[in-house]
Amino acid sequence: MKKKFCLSIGLIVAQHCAPALAVPEFLTDWTQGKVVHWQFSPMTYHYSEDPEHKRVVMVGLEREHADRSLDGAAFFTNSFGQPTIYLYPWGRTYKSIAGIDNLSIKWTAGLLYGYRAPYENKVPLNFRGLSLALIPAVTYELKSDWQAQVNILGTAGLMFQVNKLFR
Repeated sequence: MKKKFCLSIGLIVAQHCAPALAVPEFLTDWTQGKVVHWQFSPMTYHYSEDPEHKRVVMVGLEREHADRSLDGAAFFTNSFGQPTIYLYPWGRTYKSIAGIDNLSIKWTAGLLYGYRAPYENKVPLNFRGLSLALIPAVTYELKSDWQAQVNILGTAGLMFQVNKLFR
């Protein structure tokens, strides 16, 4: 009897709370007519060993428009443990590279903030932690909702990431 009562109360509360948990209207407008991916990178490979290097973990959100232009944001800890953000209003993806349907290349460009003293010289054109960034990448579609991606981080290294379709 007690389980049925708790279940009934739980269903009533869930029914009344559901509208509050709905996706906000600004988010549905932001994603309308676009392909949106969650991004996660658990690993970055550095070309050179540095005892100061720390683990880099990245999460992000990227939109692909109908004309294949890209924009997005990524949050990560940089190679020196500093919280960093990459906002990129520019980018493009090119699909079916070399006749391989699942293979694509892309580039993004934007502002990078987070490389501060004493590591401000680790990225080019850095002014008080703010710098320009251009990141090319190679993407392979594993399944319709999942992609594997390798970001080329200039002369520093490679970032390995997975992308999941946002629904």
